[in-house]
This record gives sequence, structure tokens and C-alpha cells, in this order.
Amino acid sequence: MTLPFTFRPSQTDILRYRGGKLGISAVPGSGKTFTLSALAAQIISSGALARDQDVLIVTLVNSAVDNFSSRIGKLVVQRGLIPHLGYRVRTLHGLAHDIVREKPALAGLEDRFQIVDDREADFIRKDAAHAWLAAHPNDLDDLIDPMLEDSKRDWVRRQQLPELVHGLALAFIRSAKDRRLTPEDLRVRLDAAPGPLPLARMGAEIYADYQRALTYRGAVDFDDLIRLAYQILDSDAEYLARLQYRFPYILEDEAQDSSRIQEDILRKISAGGNWVRVGDPNQAIFETFTTADPRLLRNFIAEEADSRNQLPVSGRSQQIIIDLANHLIDWTNAAHPVRAARDALTVPHIQPAASDDPQPNPAPDADGLRLVANKFTPEEEVQAVVKSVESWLKAHADSTVAVLVPRNTRGVELIDALKKRKIEYVEFLSSTSNTRAAAGVLGNVVNYLADPASASKLAKAYQVWRRAWREDHPSLRATAGSEAIFHGVEEIASLRDTLTGPRAPRSSGEALLAMTELYSRVSDLIRKAPRVEEYLFPAVEAAGSWLTAVGESEPESVSLELQSFREVVRRWHGTTVLPIDQMILTLAQELFTEPPDLALAHKLALVLQRGSDDHPEWRLPELADELGVIARNERRFIGFSADDSGFDPARYAGKVVVTTMHKSKGLEWDRVYLMSVNNYDFPSLQPNDKYISEKWFIRDQLNLEAESLAQLDAATSTGEFDWYSEGAATA
Repeated sequence: MTLPFTFRPSQTDILRYRGGKLGISAVPGSGKTFTLSALAAQIISSGALARDQDVLIVTLVNSAVDNFSSRIGKLVVQRGLIPHLGYRVRTLHGLAHDIVREKPALAGLEDRFQIVDDREADFIRKDAAHAWLAAHPNDLDDLIDPMLEDSKRDWVRRQQLPELVHGLALAFIRSAKDRRLTPEDLRVRLDAAPGPLPLARMGAEIYADYQRALTYRGAVDFDDLIRLAYQILDSDAEYLARLQYRFPYILEDEAQDSSRIQEDILRKISAGGNWVRVGDPNQAIFETFTTADPRLLRNFIAEEADSRNQLPVSGRSQQIIIDLANHLIDWTNAAHPVRAARDALTVPHIQPAASDDPQPNPAPDADGLRLVANKFTPEEEVQAVVKSVESWLKAHADSTVAVLVPRNTRGVELIDALKKRKIEYVEFLSSTSNTRAAAGVLGNVVNYLADPASASKLAKAYQVWRRAWREDHPSLRATAGSEAIFHGVEEIASLRDTLTGPRAPRSSGEALLAMTELYSRVSDLIRKAPRVEEYLFPAVEAAGSWLTAVGESEPESVSLELQSFREVVRRWHGTTVLPIDQMILTLAQELFTEPPDLALAHKLALVLQRGSDDHPEWRLPELADELGVIARNERRFIGFSADDSGFDPARYAGKVVVTTMHKSKGLEWDRVYLMSVNNYDFPSLQPNDKYISEKWFIRDQLNLEAESLAQLDAATSTGEFDWYSEGAATA
């Protein structure tokens, strides 16, 4: 059966593959996923597989697994074969999990071992990092800027070093596991080192504590899965031979983001035979925060592959953008100010598609690429982007547009500005605004219940209880005339009218003013309450009580509002005897009315229940902190979105998609705004440049994470002259 697709010549070359090692450099938009899927379908239909054999397709992220499976299944059906037979699509972590689950004893694990997720691993690692700092309070003093005042230095020790040490430990432990080094291995190597390596020694000690905590739980993390899978394959030749027989062909996508140990696992399974690796070394976006190394793919293509191909043709961008990308490759190779970085980008250059290509390039447009040289403050940049987006959408309502930000927190700031301008948007960040809002509402209430004598926390709880007023009023965030405003004002007014008789109808202006004054005044009074318990649980509502005194000096609506809120808070206090998940669900019934919010609250309740089960010592303050982490967008939390496992920009024409630069990889829009292109996020190595990862309070602008990994290199090096030189890794 003829496939309904016209292949480019470069794609046709790859489909001539019949076996051996093949390395492919693919530019953005070259159709590499489709080409690899077509190659898999071709192998399956060629008769090259026995009945009990599969093509193994390995990809980077879970969302790509479904994409590959769907594409291959359709192509197989078009060839008259049964779908879902003859191939297996896995992430490398998924493949490692399969291996370890089948042979746990060879990895030194019980049959029912646990896998801790990133959230729990973060907790364990932070505990180990904090314990190290407590045991070595002054060991990092030499690295703090000597020009800092004593008070500022103490502040750095308390507020900055814990997070810095945790980030360093994360990178160090991942790198050690990628090299298959245990804490014991590292200790031996560090003891034998010819010179001091204090950051590596710190990382090794935290690593040891972290692994002890995992062992105590009978658990492993995701990096352990990879390490232990290699260990199993290395120690059981019979089992390895079975895998080699089952998977006679391996097709690897996004190979530029493979790490050393991941490459070694696939090399073992392929047994030097049929292994196709596709990737773009110029798109190695995971290199900055994982152990991925694009040089591995480049070396494979240059030195190991039996044959090599390129997918250089892209119909994604217009010529001016292609020219800019190619110029960047040439400039990097020839003129980058750091000679060691001149191989960071490589050919092939991007080539435009032919005129009869099924995916032609967009028509030339002189305004298609615009570089804005204005020196904006962060706030000014947000406003400039929002204003431009708003203007463009008026003339392109059916087109797609995205704003790419460097970090999730920057995306939240942009979304707040879009809300104020009533511009429709779609979030593709770590969590959605609905999730953050739900977590923030519940978190503020739980935070108060954890500290019930705090007047300021009670005032915040009042504000989230009456958040509809705050969100709907023009002076406090949104549109005038909203039903929520009048509902709130009329609710208070009806209580007053019950006592004093009906009044003349209120105008919208009077209602808005009344709501504003009421909200602000009640918040202020609660915040200044001398004794919270006297307000909430007075022994007797005597003449001298706080609420009675307020009633004598304030408008009646204020007194009635305080009474209404007091009844609500008393019910909240009753939930503190419940398990945390039941407590959250009960509070949610008080705080939310919309089904999506109630459903999110249910998910949050499960998250907190799991946290409480994992940490029996946790009380309300720690659980409130968990909600705060989600509300501040500091951890991914999957809500109710079709985009949790995949994202299709075409579904959101006319809306602004806000996402990070990393998450946008492989996605296409008609118009894209790239924010924060500056010397802080993208240092140019010019004088006075500062990079985001280089902390201002560390002397000589050292990047301690990079320095610790350089010390790890020195400790594990076998070369006579590969010794550590401070500052070289930062540079």
C-alpha cells in the first residue's frame, strides 16, 4: 500500500537502511520523528523480525512514547499488518525499569522495591544537604565573598547556602551515578587524590547520606534505575543475550540528550549490531540540568557509525530565521571568544525545503524576525510583550502565538499581566494558574490553622475567603460590575436590612465603594486584632469584648462581616482533628464552588496524604509549606489538562501560549516571542556579564556546581595531568 506522504530525498536515503550502525544529524523541523517511525514500520513489514522479536524504539520523554506508538501503528496498518505488534516504544528510564523489575536480586534489591519520585528524592536530598551544613557550619566560608559585611554573611549562611548546597548535591549525585560510582567508590578515590577537593568531598558525603536514606526505605531513584540496569546487563550474560535477541534493531530518538551510561546500556543491548541514533547536537537543551552530553552523539556519528546521514531540510521557518541560525553555527565555530566552546554547535546547516515540498517554508517576510534592543527592566519587558501580543492578535485572531520564558516564575509574571489586559492565554508551565490558585487558597487557610494565634495569617485567610471580591473589583484586580461583587455586597446588605428594614436600591457605584471599604476595613481590623482567640472564641460576648468594641465604633456592615467570618473560622478549626486529606476536602467544600476547583482540591489532598505518609513527623506547618511550593510554581503538579502528556499548539489559535524555552522544543507557532535575551540568562562573555547560575555572594563569581563537577572529574581521572584548577570550570 502506498503511504500518503511524499518523502524528501534525505528521508528516502535513511529509509534505505538495512542494518548496522547509523548516525543521523537532524535539524529542527526536519521530520525526524516521522522518518524514524517510517523506518520502524519498514523494518517490521520487511520480514526481518522473527515472531518473538521487536524493534525497540527509545525516546526521551513519556509524551513521545504515545506519539511514536500512534505514528508507527498507523504506518503498519497502511502496510496491511496488525498494529501494536513487532515494536516496543520506551523511554530509557522505562526500559531500565523493565530490566530492574525482572532481575531485582542482581541489583541488590528486594522484589518489592520502591521507586521514589522527584518530589520525594528532593526531600531526602535536602535533608542530607541540611545535615551536612549543620555538621560543617563554616566549611564554605572561604567561598563567600570576603567583601560582604558580617550581617550579610550571616544572612547568606542562613538563607542562601542551603538551597545552593542542595543544587550542587543534585548535580553531583546525578553525575556520580552516571559514572556508576557508589559513595564508597568516591571515598576511596578522594582519599587517594593528590590534593584537596573540598566540594567533591562535600558532594560525596551528601551522596552517602542520601543513599543511606534510600536504602533505609528499600527504594531507588530514577538515576539508580539506569545505573542498576547497566549493572544487571553487565553481570548476567544470559539475560543480556535474551534482550539482544528480542530487540535486533534499536532506533533511538533525541540521542543528543543521552548520557554516558544511557549510551552504554543501548550499546550492550545492540551488541554492536543494528543501532540507529537520530538527534540534533545543536538542540541539547537538557545538558544544563542533567547528565546529558551531545558530544556522545557527535562522536558516535564521526567515529563509530558504519554509515551516517543528515536530515538538513526544514520547512519550519522562513529564510531569514534559517540564515540567522546558520550564521550562529558559523560564528561559534570560527569566532567564539572561548576556544573550548567553538565545537558547541555543528553542521549540518539548515536547508530550506524545495518549492514542491509537502511542508514548504513560510513566505519571506522582512518583519518576520525582529530584535528589540531596548534596555527593559523585567517589568517593562513584560508590558512591552503584552502590548505587542495584544496588537498582533487583533489582526491575526485565527493564528497561533507563544511567549517563551526562561523560567516558570517569569511565566507567572507574564500571565498576571495578560489577565489584567483580558487577553486569553494558555499555560504550559510546571502548573496551571488554577492549580496554583487552589493550592494558594488552601495553603493560606492551613497556614493559619497551623498558627492559630497569628492575626496576620487570619487576615490572609479572610482575604482568600472573600477572594471573589478582590479578584472582581477594578481597583483590586478585575472588571467592575461582576456578579461576585454584588453578591458579596448584597449578602452583607441583606443582613443589615433584616435588622433595619429595606433601603433604597443601591447604585453600582455605591455597591462597589461599599465592597471596597468593607473588604479593606475588615482585613485591617483582623490584622490588628490584639488577641485572636478573644475574637473567635470569647468566653462571653461581654460589653468589653473586642468584637463588641468594634461594633460600637464601626459601621454595622463591618460588625456583621466579622461575625460571618468568625462562624466560618470556627468550622475550619473543627477540621484540624481530621487526617490531612479529609481536612483538605472539608475545607475545599467551604472555599470552592466550581467543580474543577473541587477536583483539584481532591488531587491536592492526595498529594498531602502521600507526603504525610512518607513523613509521619510532619505537622500542619510542613503540610502548609507543601501547598506553598505548588502555589509558587516550584514543583510540577499535573492538573486536569489534555496537555499533561502532549501539547498541540494548533488547538489554541487566537490565544497566547505561555511556556518555557525548554518545554517549547519541537513545537511550532505562527509567531513566537523570546523573552529575557540578555547577558544574565545568556551571557556573552563581555565585561561585567553575570550569569544566572553564578551567585553574587560567592567570591570571584565562581559557579560552585560546575566547580564541584570539575573536582569530581579530577578525583576520577586516570590521567597524570588532569588535575583541578579553580575557576576553569566556571569560565
